[in-house]
Amino acid sequence: MALLEVKDLTKSYGEVEVLRGIDFTIEPGQVVAVIGPSGGGKSTFLRCLNLLETPTAGSVRFDGEELTGRGVDLNRLRSRMGMVFQHFNLFPNMTVLRNVVLPQMNVLKRSKAEAEAKARRLLERVGMLERADAHPNRLSGGQKQRVAIVRAAAMDPKLMLFDEPTSALDPEVVQDVLDIMSELADDGMTMVVVTHEMGFARKVADRVVFVDGGNIVADLPPDEFFSDDNTNPRIRTFLDKVL
Repeated sequence: MALLEVKDLTKSYGEVEVLRGIDFTIEPGQVVAVIGPSGGGKSTFLRCLNLLETPTAGSVRFDGEELTGRGVDLNRLRSRMGMVFQHFNLFPNMTVLRNVVLPQMNVLKRSKAEAEAKARRLLERVGMLERADAHPNRLSGGQKQRVAIVRAAAMDPKLMLFDEPTSALDPEVVQDVLDIMSELADDGMTMVVVTHEMGFARKVADRVVFVDGGNIVADLPPDEFFSDDNTNPRIRTFLDKVL
């Protein structure tokens, strides 16, 4: 059974239709890279998956429940989805450790000791344990993004959503963050990643979804998508510009 199923998803802002009847599914353990030109609807699509953006029409079903149904407990369902943004969204007045511990205590009702143990294990894994007592303003962009990924992963989500997680980083630290995401994929984490990193899409993703003009133009395995045999003119034009 699909972990996430989207049917006829439409999103409009006034008369501007940003998403146009998108259908999409993802199975447990899959990694899907969502790519395409700026303004094509990628980030709006991602944010509709956990209803940070409310769809104008269509349905989103996650883990056997309808997110877009009436009376749904969105906070409960969102607690099973991790979200990593471009700009980290860490609490500036809290230490790194507190940023990772507090959501576990508030949402999952873990004890402080249990939450701290989980946080320290994950921070150590990404090389950030020694900065556990630092505040975000003392961290580099790459360090902040590692903490943001740890904060999301600490909630034991069934699905992780990444909205261009490396776009705000200096080039020399991009690979560090991509390596952490690759490790999550190797661990079996289900992931939807909006990205401009074609190397990640080619090497880590199980599927590449190309979004343009509010539509899914292609949904293919990386080998097929990036193949010279892919003659879709819109995709070829895009790849010629980014590769």
